[in-house]
Amino acid sequence: CRCCADSRRHSSILYNILRSEEREASPAGQGPRRGQASRGCPCGSRRRVALRSPQVACKAASAVLVKTLRFVQNVPCFQELPLEEQLLLVRSCWAPLLVLGLAQDRVHFETVECAEPSMLQRILTTRRQGEQPPPRGPAPGRPHHGPDGGGPHLPSAGEIQAIKGFLAKCWSLDISTKEYAYLKGTVLFNPDLPGLQCTQYIEGLQREAQQALNEHVRLIHRGDEARFAKLNVVLSLLRSINANVIAELFFRPIIGAVNMDDMLLEMLCAKL
Repeated sequence: CRCCADSRRHSSILYNILRSEEREASPAGQGPRRGQASRGCPCGSRRRVALRSPQVACKAASAVLVKTLRFVQNVPCFQELPLEEQLLLVRSCWAPLLVLGLAQDRVHFETVECAEPSMLQRILTTRRQGEQPPPRGPAPGRPHHGPDGGGPHLPSAGEIQAIKGFLAKCWSLDISTKEYAYLKGTVLFNPDLPGLQCTQYIEGLQREAQQALNEHVRLIHRGDEARFAKLNVVLSLLRSINANVIAELFFRPIIGAVNMDDMLLEMLCAKL
């Protein structure tokens, strides 16, 4: 990013001294590891964040999840599917459905930046302890595992901003209860998932949800010919929502290391 490019142009004496000290403190013959520069990026979107009031936000998100699964269970066409198909659909779409529910219930949440030790603090700590510089990473908290399967880490400000941007978009459109229901139906019945057996049936259900949304918009919003397209933009924004981020942000603080698949199966089979 641009801020990374700017940071490489630093030429102050203090900066060069700190960089020199860090290189001397690192193992002999070992250069900077791949991706090391990105960890020191001052770009705000990469900074790690946590919920300001986790108890309040997590309680609200849990209530929305219960309401979301209750909505899914009450869809007659969904109940006609085999349990394996139901679970496959829910596993793939629970996060976007939850975010739609957060938007519908107008759930607000705030985050705070998790402070990381500066380069100078790390060097001074290393000198006092006589150890190698500790790897720079996020502060302890509720981490989520990255796609590389490596260590857990806190959600980034950029990931949280994607969620908040989606919520703001929904609120700006003042989406009605029926519109939310049709949007949820479109998300729920995704025929493109690998492993589905009732693909044509599910594809038909998704098409029906889109048609019902279109007819509703034409009836209620006759003066807004672009509203249907705007609502479809909302659906496209859901693709940027990371399910792991949602799980770790809203559920890890209250139930620890959570296996969402197990929890969804238990909730899906229960009478909510």
